[in-house]
Amino acid sequence: MTDVKQDKFTPIRKGLLELIVLKTISKNQVYAADILNRLNQTEFATQEGTLYPLLSRLRREGALGYEWKESDAGPPRKYYSLTVKGREQLETLLKYWQELDKTINNF
Repeated sequence: MTDVKQDKFTPIRKGLLELIVLKTISKNQVYAADILNRLNQTEFATQEGTLYPLLSRLRREGALGYEWKESDAGPPRKYYSLTVKGREQLETLLKYWQELDKTINNF
């Protein structure tokens, strides 16, 4: 089962990562390391080399904003939040996911 899980489910998880990241950020401002920690406790475990390019792309698309905040543990940290466009994008992705789920369950 592990080989099947790796081969078949990896592309699905990768495709859903944007939805999961937007949903995570929708709760409140989030530091990238906190996103990684949250993801690493789930089936969506990923690495910085995957997350940071995704965050950068979402920011360039206007879905994310960020704010620098001072940190007690070192240099200032970049905290991400959803923009209006990001909330619309999340809503669209969630609706699509619900439609897919409904379609699959109807089979």
